[in-house]
Amino acid sequence: MAVVKMADIISTLETMTMKELNELVKGIEDHFGVIASVGSAAPVAEAASGPTEVNVMLTSPGGNKVSVIKIVKELTGLGLMDAKKLVDGTLPVAIKEKVKPEDGEAIKKQLMDAGATVELK
Repeated sequence: MAVVKMADIISTLETMTMKELNELVKGIEDHFGVIASVGSAAPVAEAASGPTEVNVMLTSPGGNKVSVIKIVKELTGLGLMDAKKLVDGTLPVAIKEKVKPEDGEAIKKQLMDAGATVELK
């Protein structure tokens, strides 16, 4: 059995979304028959629910700008030239603001599939 270092586990956990972390905790509870608890219930409830709204931020259009511009045009309802200006402008830039986290993840995936670098804030 391979030895896993705690630093590697923590590094992996830092890349996970709140939803993924919540699913991991539930999986550990089910597998080991335990209940995870934290010193205060308020932060746990807040962490489990996650943010109610996110902003989809384009940090880099990547190598395939044309595809990214087309997706931005479709998502924002902007004209082609305005979408191009948005993608070519100062980055990071908000593509969509105050969307549900699940919608933000879907938009992020769509843009990332086209080669862009995207963050949810």
